Amino acid sequence: MSVSAEPTSVDPRRNGSVPADTRTARTDTLRPHAEHAFADELAALAAQDDRPRPARWRLSPWAVATYLLGGTLPDGTVITPKYVGPRRVVEVAVTTLATDRALLLLGVPGTAKTWVSEHLAAAVSGDSTLLVQGTAGTPEEAIRYGWNYARLLAHGPSRDALVSSPVMRAMAEGRTARVEELTRIPADVQDSLITILSEKTLPIPELGQEVQAVRGFNLIATANDRDRGVNELSSALRRRFNTVVLPLPETPEAEVDIVTRRVEQIGRSLDLPAVPDGVDEIRRVVTVFRELRDGVTADGRTKLKSPSGTLSTAEAISVVTGGLALAAHFGDGVLRAGDVAAGVLGAVVRDPAADRVVWQEYLETVVRERDGWSDFYRACREAGA
Repeated sequence: MSVSAEPTSVDPRRNGSVPADTRTARTDTLRPHAEHAFADELAALAAQDDRPRPARWRLSPWAVATYLLGGTLPDGTVITPKYVGPRRVVEVAVTTLATDRALLLLGVPGTAKTWVSEHLAAAVSGDSTLLVQGTAGTPEEAIRYGWNYARLLAHGPSRDALVSSPVMRAMAEGRTARVEELTRIPADVQDSLITILSEKTLPIPELGQEVQAVRGFNLIATANDRDRGVNELSSALRRRFNTVVLPLPETPEAEVDIVTRRVEQIGRSLDLPAVPDGVDEIRRVVTVFRELRDGVTADGRTKLKSPSGTLSTAEAISVVTGGLALAAHFGDGVLRAGDVAAGVLGAVVRDPAADRVVWQEYLETVVRERDGWSDFYRACREAGA
């Protein structure tokens, strides 16, 4: 016996549009879901998207890629970039979701895997909330289904007593499910995905039923390179995924652009000062992170020791956002070296013994001698005092 939920029919001209009441992000929400925060852009894309769409997709693959990478529509609507990186990476990810293969976004921490996953789900399904957050304690029920034990004890196993997981709902509704930090999930729980991804069905043996995935269903998982060996994916499960590696930004300019854009978005929700006044400090934070991450100065002349942390773009965003908050509440509203110094120190020095030696050597041999960085050098010395 199969259990499925067919969506109600919709006007073809509105296929892919978002409900009118979600077209404006709710201003009282600290972090709106992507489909709310960028509802206007999604609606504009849907209105002008005349390309073929896979079953139950809100947008065509071309429009999904445009939503992520940015562009200008024929009517002049500007779509802001959600991901700054190789176009081909996005195209392969979007194309994978249009097939029967699941998508695994792989990369070092801070390469926007979760961000890309959320926006892909928002653009494809109009719903990024069908999410399983992977941890060492994630149970099998989080991926398959659970039970309302009050109803189970009162009436026995039944559909009313069954609690659907986000993956189960996505299968029944033809939507995109997300599994974050897949390699953090215990191996036996990971393998509960094998039947779902290969047979596109989820058995419910207690009821003698199954949920069959309807067209439009797919799954996006994320995993960190640094988590290798934590809970390695079995070869059987890995074969069910098409793996797309999200690289670190290729150039300092690209990374500065990413940090600036994201900090602006976060800053608006927190009523922080405008970013343009602090672009110089953003560039310095990015330079420090890239040099220590790469183990060499930007000019290639001096080799450096790298600290134990990843010093990712996401950490640079966090440091700058914290600096803007300091500038807003305890400064003159302009981002300065003193506002980011403590954040940089905290990001670099994770191991108090080994990392502090790396940082002090970098500070004295590189930062101290760099033209125009004397204020940054003094601020970092004071932060580490």
